[in-house]
Amino acid sequence: MSQATTLPRRTFIGFGMAAIASHAVRPLRAQSPNEKLNIGIIGAGGRGGANTNGVKGETIHTLCDVNPSALASAKAKFPNAKTTSDWREVIADPDIDAVAISTADHHHALSSIAAMRAGKHVYCEKPLAHTVQEARWMQEEYKKQKGKIATQMGTQIHATDNYRNAVSAVRDGAAGKIEQVHVWCGRTIDPVGQAVLPKQEIPKDFNWDVWLGPALERDYNEGYWKRGNLNWNRRWEFGNGVLGDMGSHLIDLAYWAMDLDYPVSIKAEGPPADPIAAPPSQIITWKHPQGVEVIWYHGPEGMKTMAERLQPMLGDKTDISKWHIGLGFVGSEGVLVSDYGKIVRSNDTKYPKKTVIEPSAGHYVEWLKACRGASESLCNFDYSGKLIEHNLLGNVAHRAALGTELEWGAKTLSFKDNQSASALLTKSYRDGWDPQA
Repeated sequence: MSQATTLPRRTFIGFGMAAIASHAVRPLRAQSPNEKLNIGIIGAGGRGGANTNGVKGETIHTLCDVNPSALASAKAKFPNAKTTSDWREVIADPDIDAVAISTADHHHALSSIAAMRAGKHVYCEKPLAHTVQEARWMQEEYKKQKGKIATQMGTQIHATDNYRNAVSAVRDGAAGKIEQVHVWCGRTIDPVGQAVLPKQEIPKDFNWDVWLGPALERDYNEGYWKRGNLNWNRRWEFGNGVLGDMGSHLIDLAYWAMDLDYPVSIKAEGPPADPIAAPPSQIITWKHPQGVEVIWYHGPEGMKTMAERLQPMLGDKTDISKWHIGLGFVGSEGVLVSDYGKIVRSNDTKYPKKTVIEPSAGHYVEWLKACRGASESLCNFDYSGKLIEHNLLGNVAHRAALGTELEWGAKTLSFKDNQSASALLTKSYRDGWDPQA
């Protein structure tokens, strides 16, 4: 039995503003700068454990997970916390000031939007959204609440010194005027196998209805969720593949260094699109208004193409085929390549070092300080929402128009002259789970 507030099912139908209002959520309690925040943990296992550890200096008020085993493990570490298997109960609790969301991708935007509407601060794992439309909703909702709540996407690498050094070097002209940014990840996707798995008995106390959330109705099978991100992330209905996952970290550096906004076109290359599974390899090219191309590669074929393109420009400075992840900024004065821990330049010419980005107080500390009104977090949902919208456009291009350059209309949220691609910008929601209902 949940220890959190038990809400009737009718409260959850259309869980947005109507649901919040139906439970009479009060404004957030007034706080002094030194008072601890009451935090609700939505998704206590996997990444949820790491994120809980990042905010454990606050009061862990409620733990939420659909898996009773993960919930019990978290409860053992925080015995005073309430527990529930339904994140909507966390959102509806007026005593909770902030939430940390570590669910599967298809719940990220839904739970975040509901939390923002309830006036709660939100930390959400990457990617922020499951669809392009959801990414835009996240930006819009945050802008409505800006100044009243703090938000942060879980791109921990954004807080590291090497990312800051790379941003400074690019902005100071270490590679000259940047024309292309090559971004890559060596990870691939294992085959999904069966589209629909056979029915299994639901384990005792496992909340399968909530795990499914907005996805299509289907019988329980542990094969949909067990092993976490590297399993469910392979399926379009729950995740967004390697691009949605690792692109959040890696393309972040390109977005930050180049101060990018919405792209004007997207083109996808790779194996034929699968209606069920994310691709094992991808090459995506986004063109931006300032004349910069961002090119993403993953999987064996993507890595091969990346090395063929980038190595000749680098010369013998480094063997780029041995970099499992990285970015290559190609400019008028050479190439700068970076990953999480190092920076290599194709030339040794000096450049004026003017840009100074102060060291981070820490990824979680940045968010907690913003919750207390000290500053705005760097990975807030305006910045990170644009980044995720950008990335997910690549998946849409792969699924709907492989090999075709699509013209993107950011203002209208549609592709010019391609209805099939525009249709994939959003999705249908199971009854009771539409964030805009």
